[in-house]
Amino acid sequence: MRTQGTQVWVEEGKILQLNRFVGAEIGDSIELNEVLLLGEGAETKVGTPLLAGAMVTAKLLSQERGKKVLVMKRLRRKGAHKKRGHRQALSTIQIVAVEDGTNGA
Repeated sequence: MRTQGTQVWVEEGKILQLNRFVGAEIGDSIELNEVLLLGEGAETKVGTPLLAGAMVTAKLLSQERGKKVLVMKRLRRKGAHKKRGHRQALSTIQIVAVEDGTNGA
C-alpha cells in the first residue's frame, strides 16, 4: 500500500503510525486505495503501478506528535550556533480490511 509518499506493508489488525491525516477525527474510517501488491506466493497480484479496485480500510485510533528531534547547526571557529527542534505530527491507524476488488472475495 502507498500513502502520503511512503510504501507500507499491511495486514488485517496491524497498527501503524503514519503522517497525520488532516481533517480526520478519532474513530473515523479511512479508505486507502493505492494498493501496489496483494497476496502471497503463487496468488500474488502486482499492479502497474496500482491494482484496480483494491482498497485498504483503516480506523483512526489517535492523533499525536512524535518525539522531539533536535537539529544543531554551528559555524566553525565563530562560536555561532542554531538549535532547532521538530516534532512530527502523527496518526495511529489500525488496518480493518484488505479488499482485492473482485466481487467473489
